[in-house]
Amino acid sequence: MSVMPEPTATEIAHAVTTGATTAVEQVTAALARLARVEPALCAFAEVFPSALAHAAEVDRRVRTSFLPLAGVPIAVKRGERRSHRDHLIALGCVPIGLTTTPDGTTPWQTWGRNARGVTRNPWHLDRTPGGSSAGSAVAVASGVVPLATGVDGAGSIRIPAAWCGVLGLKTTSSERAAVGVFARHPDDLALYLGCSGTSPVTAAWSPDLGFASVDPAQAAVASSAAQALCPRPADLVLADPADDWFAHRCGPNPALDAFFETTDLLLTPATPGPPHGHDGPGAQLNTSLTWAFNLSGHPAVSIPAGLSGGLPVGLQAVARHGHEADLVTAARLAHVHLECPSR
Repeated sequence: MSVMPEPTATEIAHAVTTGATTAVEQVTAALARLARVEPALCAFAEVFPSALAHAAEVDRRVRTSFLPLAGVPIAVKRGERRSHRDHLIALGCVPIGLTTTPDGTTPWQTWGRNARGVTRNPWHLDRTPGGSSAGSAVAVASGVVPLATGVDGAGSIRIPAAWCGVLGLKTTSSERAAVGVFARHPDDLALYLGCSGTSPVTAAWSPDLGFASVDPAQAAVASSAAQALCPRPADLVLADPADDWFAHRCGPNPALDAFFETTDLLLTPATPGPPHGHDGPGAQLNTSLTWAFNLSGHPAVSIPAGLSGGLPVGLQAVARHGHEADLVTAARLAHVHLECPSR
């Protein structure tokens, strides 16, 4: 049996395609990792009994067909649209279970409680992983799977990605809630999107989007990662754009369109503050730096930027509509590998 410890999706797909391992072996290993960490983290609402049978079917398919994500075990966000899961299955992925989502969300705030108990941040069990794609972020951060699905309605992928120290991608969408994925490595985002993500990019930095109250330590760590992406990103000075964001619901946003005519990426901290405890939201509006891009439909990614007080900090990169490849470039340049202590 040839199973790498916590391999990337790219490594698994290559190994299954070349016959170095099998989908059954990789899914068996993922289920073993799940059994090891689940009692402490509560990331899964359901484990699929059919996962190994599904993996065996992938092993049969890969003999005659090329599957870009052959044998990759994935976790699926509870309640997301079935079409997204089916697309990944067609590419060769093997879903091993449904992940938890908070039952106690309130407007513009997220934290990780659910019917099975508290979903815990693997970096600090007394802190929330964020939400609403809480379990998916935890499943990737803890090494159970290399890829997990999410749905982002106001930051529901990017916030838990930032707080759990993984990549979290929200795709371009004409709807407020957009599908996306969590991953630990930029190569896996590229594989999911079917792009290279190696083209040069230009960027501008805003620490607060002109209105958010951001913890200085969060901004400092995110700014350092932004410098790694672009050594001298232009400083973007914004007035409070709330009226423009809400007006965008009724039509195009001229200010954003003009910005992206000359610049590839807008960079900000992914969250205004660190993960809070399980009793409820902290002082900051957790979605203050993310929700606007659900209204505008722009793709965005949270990139691990480093640590503050021993907890992960995310850098948010926002791109033109349909230019997710630029976000992969950003992830390659700015990504800081964070080794989660709970693995």
